[in-house]
Amino acid sequence: MLEKIIVCLFAGMGAGLGTGFAGMSAAAMISPILITFLGMEAYEAVGIALASDVLASAVSAYTYGRNKNLDVKNGLVMMGFVLLFTTIGSYLASLVPNTTMGSFSVFMTMMLGVKFIIKPVMTTKEAMEAVSPKKRLAQSMLSGILIGSICGFIGAGGGMMMLLVLTSVLGYELKCAVGTSVFIMTFTAFTGAVSHFAIGGMPDITILVLCVVFTLLWARIAARFANKASTKTLNRATGCILVILGIVVLGVNFLQK
Repeated sequence: MLEKIIVCLFAGMGAGLGTGFAGMSAAAMISPILITFLGMEAYEAVGIALASDVLASAVSAYTYGRNKNLDVKNGLVMMGFVLLFTTIGSYLASLVPNTTMGSFSVFMTMMLGVKFIIKPVMTTKEAMEAVSPKKRLAQSMLSGILIGSICGFIGAGGGMMMLLVLTSVLGYELKCAVGTSVFIMTFTAFTGAVSHFAIGGMPDITILVLCVVFTLLWARIAARFANKASTKTLNRATGCILVILGIVVLGVNFLQK
């Protein structure tokens, strides 16, 4: 029991910090840790990670929303297209043998972290609001199609893809980008978790509860800090968190081999 608590604590801490700071999916952190250190089946571990993501993303989105760092309207549009094209991408992937890119999410996490440290996102809310609503709506649709297709086809990188597109393509201010990302992730994670549990049955309840609680706790802490921090500080903190998490996941994946 002690081993479960310790493993879930570190998995939840990493996932929560990633979610609260950068809108990162908990699956990128929790799944490999549960598989490696508790010998859990991959499908069960992903289901637990997605379930942990739901409340952590929801409380993070609430925190960002209270601080007016959330674009609900365009976030809903993007979410719709992400869900639709994730399904389409998943179907296309099933037709192509051996199409896997397991290291894609980890690599992108580290590179995005380095980008935030070296070249911070300094876009202001005023610059965001200068974009016409019609153009922003069209951009959200196209971005949802791109993110959903890629994530569905390779099965990884949802949170990171959204953060990258929101900041680099749509020109979102960093806090608003993270807030919108975790808002979308709340619904995508819920859909994924329900699907996993419906198909594979309920996982180990103790591990599920521990991961949900620890991820929620650390996501809340990270989101509150992120909303109070200056843009420059948040860029550096987010970059460092992403690089560290990427290194940890690489190490865990190495242990699996």
